[in-house]
Amino acid sequence: MINNIEGKNIKLVITYDGTGYFGWQRQINKLTIQGTIEEKIEIMVGKPVSLIASGRTDAGVHALHQVANFRVSSTITPAIFLKALNSLLPGSIIIKEAEYVPSDFHARYNAKSKVYEYRIKNEELQSPFLRHYAWHISRLLDITAMEECLKIIQGAHDFSFFSSTGDGMIDPVRNMFQANLNLQKGNLLSFNFEANGFLRHMVRNIMGTIVKVGLGEISIDRFIGILEAKENQHSVLKAPPGGLYLKDVRY
Repeated sequence: MINNIEGKNIKLVITYDGTGYFGWQRQINKLTIQGTIEEKIEIMVGKPVSLIASGRTDAGVHALHQVANFRVSSTITPAIFLKALNSLLPGSIIIKEAEYVPSDFHARYNAKSKVYEYRIKNEELQSPFLRHYAWHISRLLDITAMEECLKIIQGAHDFSFFSSTGDGMIDPVRNMFQANLNLQKGNLLSFNFEANGFLRHMVRNIMGTIVKVGLGEISIDRFIGILEAKENQHSVLKAPPGGLYLKDVRY
């Protein structure tokens, strides 16, 4: 049931191209996904609103399925929000779904797991069409070694050494439900990660370090050492943001 005392709670499913944006979170004098959407909602309802997202994405990171909710005292229906927002927003942001949800729904705290995808283009010449959407690596990668790393990180681990300094998370243990690699046409590699939560820059740091294994720059044993916090963070390489996609949020 929708609680009208606090205003109606509306859930949005959003897809966006993060190129040119300073990430999801609203920032003063910077172009962000959250700020852009909130600005358009304010135009519709005549007062500021606050979008609650399932999680933040960094500058240049994309989303195939971001979830956010906001409360509003308005007679505008979700169907109208969907149509009107898509007419007001730039083409880089699309609202895929809009619906009423119970008053206690919270896009972040109710999420059971999130799925991220990271894309790598592994061929000699870079594609001009993928330069903002996949990490181009010209040297041949050792797929078998990289898949071994993906097996190693599955399950519950302390991912401290794959998070950025000053992450601020109280508990660095995350349960990686699945981590796998799909080989697609055109030498495109798709890495998929599902966990009950992610630390800041965790996927990009994991990916960068797995690539170092794939290039033969570090061993699988050293990768294990980083995971078990036996190695220093100089072994960790942060992958570029353009290859990362928030693929799904599961409730």
